[in-house]
Amino acid sequence: MRWLYLLLAFWTAPLRAQTLRVAVAANAQFVMEALRTTFQQQTGVHIDAIVSSSGKLTTQIQQGAPYDVFLSADMDYPQALHQQQLTTAAPMAYAYGSLVLWTLTDLPLSADLRVLQNPAVRHIGIANPATAPYGAAAVALLKYRKQLDAVKARLVYGESIAQVNQYILSGAAEVGITAKSVVLDPSQKQRGHWIDLPPPGYTPIAQGVVILKRSAQPKVAAQFVQFLRSPAARRILHQYGYRTPTL
Repeated sequence: MRWLYLLLAFWTAPLRAQTLRVAVAANAQFVMEALRTTFQQQTGVHIDAIVSSSGKLTTQIQQGAPYDVFLSADMDYPQALHQQQLTTAAPMAYAYGSLVLWTLTDLPLSADLRVLQNPAVRHIGIANPATAPYGAAAVALLKYRKQLDAVKARLVYGESIAQVNQYILSGAAEVGITAKSVVLDPSQKQRGHWIDLPPPGYTPIAQGVVILKRSAQPKVAAQFVQFLRSPAARRILHQYGYRTPTL
């Protein structure tokens, strides 16, 4: 009879045993933890989040990485994948992010970014603008504030927002321009101080999501994308400083 029990167990295996592989831009690393917890509680589906820069994740997808869903820090990278026929549909904007200036020092911060020319600031962390949309936004803001030429020699580039955060937390950079979602994470809230750097100076950072054609479980992937538009997910995104599209 043992074989019968095993066979019945196989036939009745719950959907919650499924794992969804989600490629996540580094700015959304912390909010993804909260989203993952809620989605798993609602569906029983486990999410394996792979965090990196949007550009690096795009390259991995182009080279065949077995991801199901891609949450980019912009619309351009997922749109490029769609044009290459690697996604099931065009990208949907699920959130809009913004920048902050963050430091663990006692330096006075202001939205005009004058602190960046303080002699005590020897290193300024930003994400690589070639692969990270938040880095491109930071460069655009520095240009808008007419600060880029003055501080260019002191910029240190992280592969992604996650590496910029490490520069700041380790003291390798006295200040850094990072994602607002990072400083609103409960684990970071009491570390140093920060100020908002809202537009103008850069375009509000639209975060795009796509389902990849090579997904082995497109129905579950579609369920997750739909979840991102749910009231529960929108509340979480707002708690982390994102704006969400009007439904």
